[in-house]
This record gives sequence, C-alpha cells and structure tokens, in this order.
Amino acid sequence: MHWDAQRYLDRHGFIIERGQALIDLLAPQAGERVLDLGCGTGDIAAAIAASGADVVGVDASPAMIASARARFPEQDFRIADAAELSFEEAFDAVFSHAVLHWVTRPADAARGIARALKPGGRLVAEFGGHRNCAALEAGFAQALLQVAGRPYPSPWYFPRLPDYTGLLEDIGLVVRAAWHFELPTPLKGSDGLRQWIIQFLPHHLDGLSDAEHEAVLTATEAALRPAIWHDGAWWADYRRLRVVAEKTGQAASDHKV
Repeated sequence: MHWDAQRYLDRHGFIIERGQALIDLLAPQAGERVLDLGCGTGDIAAAIAASGADVVGVDASPAMIASARARFPEQDFRIADAAELSFEEAFDAVFSHAVLHWVTRPADAARGIARALKPGGRLVAEFGGHRNCAALEAGFAQALLQVAGRPYPSPWYFPRLPDYTGLLEDIGLVVRAAWHFELPTPLKGSDGLRQWIIQFLPHHLDGLSDAEHEAVLTATEAALRPAIWHDGAWWADYRRLRVVAEKTGQAASDHKV
C-alpha cells in the first residue's frame, strides 16, 4: 500500500518514540553493523547510528525511504522487501520495530534475517502479537460491512509467542528472551481513531464515495467508543511481541533429533 510519510510523522510519532526502549535493549556498540529492518522515516536508524554503529535501513515503501533519505542524507537507506532480503552474513545485529506484523511471509523473513546475521549476531524485534488491535479490527470490520457491504480481510500477521519463537528456532536461531505484553496506546487528537484508520487501513476504503468513506469512519467511532475511548482520548489496544534471538553458527539441521 502507499504510505503517507508526513502523516506518519505528524500523527503517529508515538511509534517512533516507543522504539527507543528497543534501542536500549539492542545496546548498539560503536563499530557494529546493524540492519534496521522496516526503517520507515529513518528516525530510529539515525538514533542507532548515534551510538557509532554502521546502520543500513531498509523498507519496502518508496515513500518512506524517500522521506528517510531527505531527513537523514548521511545514512544508508535502501528499498527492500523484508521477505526477500539478499544479505549474507553482513550484520552484527538485525533490529526491527513495529514492522514484522506487516510481513505476511514470516518464514521467508525469518530465513532472510538469519542469513543476514553474522555467526554470533543477534535479532532484537518488537511487533504486533496475538490479538493486537483486536477491538480496532472488530469495530472497523463491523462498520465496513454495514456501510459498504465489504468483508474485512486483515492485512496483518499477529502470531502467538510460541508460534513465532518456534519459527525462529526452526530456522536455526536461538531465542534468548521473548515477551508478549499489553501496550494500550493513546492516539493523538480527538480524531485519532480515524487518522489511525486512514494511515494503516486506507486500502480498505479505496473506491468508496466521500459519503461512504465518512460513514465508515463515523460508524467505527460509534462502535468503538464504549471500548477504547477514555480519559479524553482513543486508546489503541496494542499487544506486542518482543524477542531477542541469536545466530549461534549452527545450521537448523544441527538442532534436529
């Protein structure tokens, strides 16, 4: 889908801010080579690079890469699909924040991450886990069907923790730590819910008339107000999966018994 990089920065900067905790977990060191997988607007890649690490940022969105290059021209940003990485033992670490739930070929992405890591390299990632945005998706699906007669196919991959850690172990990485936790997140402004939909689910509204478009957004707000509007704000029902894994140098076949 087409990403609006400026709207992302203006209205969803909280995602970038939340990435700082993951940088702390990564603990990048000067001289390390780090792949920022799904770098978006480049802010987190630039923050990692401030440690002295050599960072390559990749993203499937040309609009996001264009924004990243314009804002951080000294950094290395490239267009690449997370499920089709071509790197071979090139990085000491792969970092990914709020991205892997967009990758509907998770096994291909995991294999690409494993190939990209040097032996001893680490993966530090956080993304949507099981039942992430469950209320948001249910409310939007109900409104879309009622107003436009359209079914709602989710564009995301939200795995259970054991399923994802098992996937990583199957391709030869060793999972050192993993968490699945709730992260209720306020959306900016009284129109935060509709801005979230316009940013992350715009393709579901393609082809609707202006009246239908507005009706879907209004119906979604009405359906979700009892569940996720409180303290003067819309609160996204985020549930995140965080994982730290290591490439030990053993092939996946070495782990079979």
